[in-house]
Amino acid sequence: EVQLQASGGGLVQAGGSVRLSCTASSFERDAYGIGWFRQAPGNEREGVSCINSPDGDTYYTDSVKGRFTISSDNAKNTVHLQMNSLKPEDTAVYFCAVDIQRSAAVWTTTSYDFWGQGTKVTVSS
Repeated sequence: EVQLQASGGGLVQAGGSVRLSCTASSFERDAYGIGWFRQAPGNEREGVSCINSPDGDTYYTDSVKGRFTISSDNAKNTVHLQMNSLKPEDTAVYFCAVDIQRSAAVWTTTSYDFWGQGTKVTVSS
């Protein structure tokens, strides 16, 4: 079974940066999608960004465009989410997930087959 380990969360001031990482183990596929989602207290889980392999197509939700960058290190089975210019509204638990079917519905949680445990990002004002 695929296991995903998310890391890199923490407490940061508004305007600061955080880099999240998601490492997949027991995973050998040539084509897949990795998505980052977040969930704030009382809110539904929402898609933030995703990247497809092997083509490298990336997607961002409107609220993070220009601030967040997703990238992949295929040799290490790791995807990074660089988050800059953070805002208090970015505060949430961030989850990574893998879609082994590469569904077109990249913002739909049910498109993803395996999930990491989440890492918390808190942005103070």
